[in-house]
Amino acid sequence: MSADRAPAWGVVSSLAAPVLLIGGWTLAARLQPAAFDPVVDTISALAARDAVDRWVMTAALYGVGACHFVTALALRPAARPGRVLLGVAGLATAAVALFPLPEGDGSSAAHTVAAGLSFGALAVWPALAARAHGPGALRRRVAVPAAVGLLGLVGWFVVELAADSGRVGLSERVAAGAQALWPLVTMLSLRRRPRS
Repeated sequence: MSADRAPAWGVVSSLAAPVLLIGGWTLAARLQPAAFDPVVDTISALAARDAVDRWVMTAALYGVGACHFVTALALRPAARPGRVLLGVAGLATAAVALFPLPEGDGSSAAHTVAAGLSFGALAVWPALAARAHGPGALRRRVAVPAAVGLLGLVGWFVVELAADSGRVGLSERVAAGAQALWPLVTMLSLRRRPRS
C-alpha cells in the first residue's frame, strides 16, 4: 500500500463515527417524551442524568470518541499535529459522555470543557493535518477551507447557544454531523487510486 493511502480499518472507524453519532441521537430522541424537540434541545440532553434511556446517547458518544481516536491512528499520511488533535478530539468526545449534564437542566463545568475541547479540536484538526502537497483531502487547499467551514458551523452553534435561541439543537447537530463526516471524507480521499 502506498504511504499516501489509508488502511481499510481507518475507513471503517471513520464511517462508524457519523453512523454512531447520527444514529445515536436519532434513536435517543425517539425514546424521549414527546416534549423533546431536536431543533431546540441539545445532543447532551439525550445523555443527561435524567434523560430517558440515556445509555443510548452515552454509548454513542463513547463509540464516536473511540472511532475518532482509531481514525487518528490510521491517518498516517496526515501531518502529526492534525493526527494528535483528532485523537484528542476523540478523547474529549468520550469525556462528554463521562461527564453528563446533571438532572433538571443544570450545567456542568467538566461537561462544558469536554464539549468545547471536542468541538474545537474537531473543527481545527483538518488544517493542522494538511500538507502543502498532501494527498486527497489532506492538501492545504482542501483541508484549510474545510476547517474554516467547520469553525463557522461551531460559531453558529455558539451564537445560538449564547442567545438561547430556538435553534440550539439544530445548529449543534449540523456542526457535530459535519465534524463527524469530515474524517470519513478524508479517509475516502486517501483510498482513491490515482488515475494513470
